[in-house]
Amino acid sequence: MSGIYIHIPFCKQQCSYCDFHFSTSLKTKNDVLDALVYEMKLRAPFYEGTKIQTIYFGGGTPSLLSANEINTLLDHLNNHFEIDQVEEITIEANPDDLTSEKIDGFKNTPINRFSIGVQSFHGDDLVFMNRAHNAFQAKTCIKDIQDAGWENISIDLIYGTPTLSHEKWIENLTHIINFDIPHLSAYALTVEEKTPLHHAIKSGKQRPLDDKKCQEQFEILLEMMPNNGLIQYEISNFSKTHFQSKHNTSYWQQKKYLGLGPSAHSFDGKKRMWNVSNNVKYIQSLKKGELNYENEILSETDHFNEYVMTALRTKKGCDTNFIKTHFSPFYGDFFKKNTEKWIKKGQIEQKNSFFSLTKKGQLMADLITSNLFIVD
Repeated sequence: MSGIYIHIPFCKQQCSYCDFHFSTSLKTKNDVLDALVYEMKLRAPFYEGTKIQTIYFGGGTPSLLSANEINTLLDHLNNHFEIDQVEEITIEANPDDLTSEKIDGFKNTPINRFSIGVQSFHGDDLVFMNRAHNAFQAKTCIKDIQDAGWENISIDLIYGTPTLSHEKWIENLTHIINFDIPHLSAYALTVEEKTPLHHAIKSGKQRPLDDKKCQEQFEILLEMMPNNGLIQYEISNFSKTHFQSKHNTSYWQQKKYLGLGPSAHSFDGKKRMWNVSNNVKYIQSLKKGELNYENEILSETDHFNEYVMTALRTKKGCDTNFIKTHFSPFYGDFFKKNTEKWIKKGQIEQKNSFFSLTKKGQLMADLITSNLFIVD
């Protein structure tokens, strides 16, 4: 599976927790879109002769774009890549953007999947996170998208916020069930450096996050979703049958992918590339017919660590047969030796050649994964 990610680096306002690259000024929007088109031309050799299966508009807030702008970008993609067999075209959207007019416009695009950044159905949570929408819009946009004919919808929710009680978290998850949403991405609130939330905690204006509450809300998530037909296939992702995110799954399977736009990352199987995280520098470089980016050639150890990090997050887990065929014997021996203690503790389970986290293990996923890394 091969996918293309397109980063749209604009937002109406900054969420308190977000450390993604974006700008709240739309002054450079047209120039960024023109630069994206030129980057497509430069990057065409990346996928020469390869059929593209997925396209993902991420951000930032891609739903700030008009239907015509989306179609223009797709038309130019079609000029440089083989996208006639694309199975999934996802757009990330914020509830306040999904007006009736905007939804009608999207009907005239080939978008077939929406990833809606609801985060919470409660107003005080949204205020804490500095989201641009309100609780009414969070509920209304889902029904409007469904009434317009889209079934393949994913909702993002965040748990562990200071304003979110267990009762309210259960209400959030109940809305997912009642709306019959086929895909849920649920993330624990994390404190990233240089974000407003980080500054508020560092300055004492906000208390540190409650890890115990976050863990308990994750346990509620693990209990409620499978009981209502949404099966966990990755630590943070739950879906009904046939509604898994095909694009994101390619990341977790270490497949080749291309990222377009400022700050976008790409992986060709051997090295990683990332574009400059600055709209003006991105525009200026492409006006000169160049691309401002950095890259890193991955060592065998880098590949192994990334495989463990991504595969262990999935329901299937790490496959020792894959490790055996893709890495030298040392890596397989290291993996088996270092999983033993986690198996004894009931935090990793083995099924044939697959080693996966148990529910107990998922509560300590970061610690377990880092323990299985090889540090040069």
